[in-house]
Amino acid sequence: MEAKSTIWQRLGIQDWFLTGNNNHSKAKKQLTLTPDDVYNYVIEKFNDSIRTLSFGDRIVFYHEYIISFNAEDYAEFMHNKQGIFGIIINETIKKFYELLKQYRMAGKVVEPSSSKWVFRLVSHPDYARGDIGFIGKLLPGSTKKEENLRVTFIPRQTGIAQTFDVSQEILNGFNYYSEGYYELPYVEEQEDKGDNRVSKDKKKFARFETILPDKQFAGKKVEYMMTDDEIIISGDEEAREETNIFKIPSEWVNTPHLQIRYNKSDGKFYLASFGELTILNEHTVAKSDVNSPSWVELPVNSKILLNGIVGVNIFKS
Repeated sequence: MEAKSTIWQRLGIQDWFLTGNNNHSKAKKQLTLTPDDVYNYVIEKFNDSIRTLSFGDRIVFYHEYIISFNAEDYAEFMHNKQGIFGIIINETIKKFYELLKQYRMAGKVVEPSSSKWVFRLVSHPDYARGDIGFIGKLLPGSTKKEENLRVTFIPRQTGIAQTFDVSQEILNGFNYYSEGYYELPYVEEQEDKGDNRVSKDKKKFARFETILPDKQFAGKKVEYMMTDDEIIISGDEEAREETNIFKIPSEWVNTPHLQIRYNKSDGKFYLASFGELTILNEHTVAKSDVNSPSWVELPVNSKILLNGIVGVNIFKS
């Protein structure tokens, strides 16, 4: 009886995913993949893209990485090692920047073809344990004028459906996350806004980063170093200039919006919300009064979303 071909073979893209021709006829591979295997594999593909795509003094590299695994390996990472993919990707991008810095120091021209990095981690039905595959893309920015989006939503306050236009430009700073999908802005050189100058000998409690939907900040990251044990995150109407004020220059942020405190006794951060809407790691934070803050724990490496528009991340300094 003739062997039944897979859908990937019938489409002629079987070899795109597998690590090489006749993978399953080669020597037996390792049974499982480790985080170090994945990290080194992606770095290898990044270097391959530079060798393949670069020309003259211009360094060119992939911005989108589609990494395919055996279904059991994928499940192992997503469940038994939950969260490890995000850590691998963050460390991978750090390595990307280190390598690009070396090319720049050697006199090469290093300019991104896109304003972001995209990683898609998927399982493949024809993979054996230990198989890993790759597809890379440049993700160049589009110069085509986009039509506005028609968005319909139902406010909880009224229950009445409303429809309005949303410009594509507003969506440029958004990060869309789902299982196995990661999107991060290209920000090799940090941009420090709000005159947040910090002396080298002053203690830094945490680092905050935000991506703004406003056109003038497209593809750029606003960074703030927390040097006071209590700070206020506020919007573009904020008039105060103290070092404990993190002013986000966007009308989508309330003034004030958040208060963040570092508790020295337990070494943890806490957050109180005064804005219209605050989501912390996909959970809504109850709004409290400025004169009587209601505190919730704020883990390091958390993602905060302000009014459904502006994302703020907190990292250990």
